[in-house]
Amino acid sequence: MKKVNKLTLTFLTALLAAPFIFSQVAIAGEDEQRAPPEARTSGTLSQQVMRAITEIQELMSPEDPEDEPNFAQAKIALDDLRERRFDRMNDFEKSTLLSFYTNYYLGIEDYVGAIGIFEETLTIEELRSDVRLRTLRSLGQLYAAEENWPNSIRNYQAWRELSEVEDTIVYKGLSYAYYQQELYAEALPFWLDYMNLSMVEGEELGRDDYAYLNGIYFVLEDFDSALDLTKTMIVKFNDSTDWLNLNAVYASLDMEERRVQALNLAYINGYVDDEARYLNLGQSLAGMDIPLTGSKIIEEGLEQDIIETNEDNLKIASQMHLIASTYAQALPTALQVAEMSDSGDAWDNVGYIHYVMHNYTDAVEAFQAAIDKGNLSNSSDTLLFLARALMEIDEFDAARSAARQAADAADEDDRDSANQYLTFIDSSEQRYNIIAQRKEEAIDFYESYPSLID
Repeated sequence: MKKVNKLTLTFLTALLAAPFIFSQVAIAGEDEQRAPPEARTSGTLSQQVMRAITEIQELMSPEDPEDEPNFAQAKIALDDLRERRFDRMNDFEKSTLLSFYTNYYLGIEDYVGAIGIFEETLTIEELRSDVRLRTLRSLGQLYAAEENWPNSIRNYQAWRELSEVEDTIVYKGLSYAYYQQELYAEALPFWLDYMNLSMVEGEELGRDDYAYLNGIYFVLEDFDSALDLTKTMIVKFNDSTDWLNLNAVYASLDMEERRVQALNLAYINGYVDDEARYLNLGQSLAGMDIPLTGSKIIEEGLEQDIIETNEDNLKIASQMHLIASTYAQALPTALQVAEMSDSGDAWDNVGYIHYVMHNYTDAVEAFQAAIDKGNLSNSSDTLLFLARALMEIDEFDAARSAARQAADAADEDDRDSANQYLTFIDSSEQRYNIIAQRKEEAIDFYESYPSLID
């Protein structure tokens, strides 16, 4: 969760300190006789305080919208009024003066200064309940702006204890404050309350509201709730991120087939545009016995430069065709890999493809290229396949030599296989020679007689 940015809090002036409308304030007139005790009652401003506050308001909020506020002069006037009269002010006058101080500090974006004034406001004995509530909520917001999460929570909770109604801003602020402290279980119910109250009040919730809730579900590993919410978000917003998140939720629930289906739907909708997901989808489809579709997706990624054309990715593309048994399509990428690779394994792969396609001469050349290049992961296996390819073109001596080398390079189990194949070569050569001899004899037997006609 991104930290609260002070620069985004310019809205605080409007939210935190409601402007005073003097026509609604009971003011003691100059000609009205007033006893000293009555002058200190809550809810009235003396004429002297009224005049000073009016001048301060004009400095901070000029009537002409083209005029700039004069905060420096307003601060001088505020300090002067406080020094001269604060001790003699009634509680309403004090709260009024302090409110203008908060407007000043908010106007210059000095949130620490505003916090100090709001805290002082709470010390006023006869503070109107609406002012106390507004002050507590303002402190909750300002402490959040300063990333002082415990004090933000303390003031928001104090607001809830005094208020007869709930408030979306307070619910939202409490959830953020707990989230920032990684107290996700505590953050969750307040965010649910925020969303429910918003809907009750007819306010439209945005995708970010749902995404924040989904983030909490993820960190709490409540993937069942995350699944339901993600489906709701797809229906409401049809956003690419939610389609991709659906794949992640299914993965977290170990629902592999659903995970691949979700990723495939995201791909069909055009939301998959990165290498990792292209490769993941292609290989996953191969794992679900749909290798041909998977290979087409990987090839598309290579053609569009979404997947980097490197040795590893080309190897994957070739292997996908091998899984799909589309050997002719596997060959071009296998040859590309062979030209790029420092290992003979790539040529071994080319040799295998030629072998299964019955291109035995080409297979011999590829297996020999693999042996010449070296760095083979299993040289015995390559030599044995070379022997088999040579057998297919009746190169018995060369096949026997390759098989002997395979036996020498093999471990105990593979050595037995190589030796058995040597026996097979010998028996195959004998059979070949017998057949060749019988063919020769047959030719001699059916030698044509001289023509009867001279």
